[in-house]
Amino acid sequence: MYEAFFHLTGKPFELLPDPDYLYMSPAHRKAITYLDYGIKERAGFILLTGEVGSGKTTIIKNIIKCLNTNVTTSKIYTTNVTAHQLLSLVNEDFGLESAGKDKIALFRELNDFLIREFVEGRHCLLLIDEAQNLSPECLEEVRMLSNLETESSKLLQIILVGQPELRRALASNEMRQLRQRISINCHIPPLDRVQSEAYIYHRLEHAGNRNALIFTAECFDIIQQQTRGIPRLINIMCDFILLSAFVDETNSLTPQVVREIADDLQFDRNYWNAFDEGERSVTVSDAARDRDDELLQLTRKLHDRLDLLEKASTAFAHLDELSALGERCVALEERVQQLRHEVEPSPNLSPPRPIPASLQSQPLGLRSSQRDTVTPDEVPRKRFFRSILARFS
Repeated sequence: MYEAFFHLTGKPFELLPDPDYLYMSPAHRKAITYLDYGIKERAGFILLTGEVGSGKTTIIKNIIKCLNTNVTTSKIYTTNVTAHQLLSLVNEDFGLESAGKDKIALFRELNDFLIREFVEGRHCLLLIDEAQNLSPECLEEVRMLSNLETESSKLLQIILVGQPELRRALASNEMRQLRQRISINCHIPPLDRVQSEAYIYHRLEHAGNRNALIFTAECFDIIQQQTRGIPRLINIMCDFILLSAFVDETNSLTPQVVREIADDLQFDRNYWNAFDEGERSVTVSDAARDRDDELLQLTRKLHDRLDLLEKASTAFAHLDELSALGERCVALEERVQQLRHEVEPSPNLSPPRPIPASLQSQPLGLRSSQRDTVTPDEVPRKRFFRSILARFS
């Protein structure tokens, strides 16, 4: 509609994942390099993750486009399936008949096919996109497929592509066998402000006219703020920007116009609020677990150290260090309360007391200022450690 006005050969901000328009940010370049290396070296599992609209499918299409002719590929994009259906889809995409066959027959025929391909010098690759939707049973089926091998080589290489939820699924204890088989692991973060600007100019240039629109720095700032560096959302916003400029018959872009378009698109309501609300609970859960693990390890280390010191506490020289450790124990307990308050806020939970500034960054060990006030009654309370260990175990 507006291509002729802006002297463009095509629409620069199409939503379809076109590998010809792939912008090589450092993260995208790294992912492609890793994937290319993994495929050539026939690494077992390869994992590629990124947020919705970050360019994962575009990268995959670029990789497939550049594959050697001796690579036989099965590409799976439908992942809300049962384990049996998944195996059927894999066989069908490799050109095998799957109708009316049970899992044993499907598995046997797939194995025979992979052996024939291997004998003929061909490399078989299974690519599963939207893998975050796979059930635990399907992921286990995928792991079993990786067992198809000769004495010296894997018969099937597997690439899992998905959103960050896939990483969380693989992080579970049940998935540790599959997780340990991942040889190459890539994640694509959103574009930063500079990369977003370069991305926009790259798309315009590839469409025939880098200078189709004159942007100000503030315009790029607004685009980055609204889209948060997600390429798909940048495409949506910039397509409307081009359309608005076409209607106004101008190639000069003002911050006011960009703000009006952002208001019309309502990014916060249409794209971010639902995501943020769902992601917040996951983030809180992950933060709680990570902090719990960190505090548990620290507590155990301190507990072990106290055991050693208390065994030698008959020597008066150790009492000042024990006293210092006692105060550090109190600081740690208060820090636990703070973290619990941050991660799991409760209306009935009273605000935690601040940690004394003198203890916030002080390393464990002797503190000369306490040496003159040490008494045997100040030996640290081991019951504190027992309560903390019970809380996190």
